[in-house]
Amino acid sequence: MKRIVQIVFVIIHNSYIPAFFSGGIYQGVLKRYCTPILNCWGCPLAWYSCPMGALQHFIGLRLIPFYILGIFSTVGMTIGRMSCGWICPFGFLQDILYKIKSFKLKLPNWCSYLKYVMLIGVAVFVVYLTEEPWFCKLCPDGSLIAGIPLVLADRSGDLRALVGWHYYMKIAILIFILLGSIGIKRFFCRTFCPVGAIYSVFNRFSLLRIRVNKKRCIDCGSCQLVCPMDVPIHRSPNHIDCIRCLDCKKVCPTQAIKYEVR
Repeated sequence: MKRIVQIVFVIIHNSYIPAFFSGGIYQGVLKRYCTPILNCWGCPLAWYSCPMGALQHFIGLRLIPFYILGIFSTVGMTIGRMSCGWICPFGFLQDILYKIKSFKLKLPNWCSYLKYVMLIGVAVFVVYLTEEPWFCKLCPDGSLIAGIPLVLADRSGDLRALVGWHYYMKIAILIFILLGSIGIKRFFCRTFCPVGAIYSVFNRFSLLRIRVNKKRCIDCGSCQLVCPMDVPIHRSPNHIDCIRCLDCKKVCPTQAIKYEVR
């Protein structure tokens, strides 16, 4: 079921078919609205704006981003980080990459806090100082679905003439993230995604919560084994990295894990 939902939302987010024939980027009325997850505005197939790009836009203008904060708080208070697990195309890509047979690695716990450095340091503080959307300039999702397609589809040669060190740096970051995602569960989501950092704050307070029945739990670790974020749900049911994917509930041999609305 989760895979079907993820595929459906890939299509919902990025299916502006006319881009294949006319080129360019969709800039119609839907681009006034933000999707709740990371999805580059500059993608030729994208229907909606990226909340992180919009957040940086307002910060760069020295304006309080009420609209974007409203989206993040509404989604976060309702379902926590669940949107990362079910509707994010870049998260879905990482799930697929991890299925490739390779050496698998575990991240140290402190790596989970790097995303807050990316959010506060890069997407807020540096943007405020420079008035430039620096996370967008580094974003691997933007490189994959916007930067590369736009350069490849450039008929005039104007974009290709602008390709330089910054473009190649973005491609290097993308390759690093993609390769890391083959051996590490949701590498980008756990370490660098500022959208995930925002939603993670709400995990302990959202209406949708996870509850573990300690009397039934046998501490077998099955939940962590299947978790796409490598979260020990049986010990920390509302962990900052939990994306509410429901995989843990399905595999629990004693049905100790329950999702509830409070």
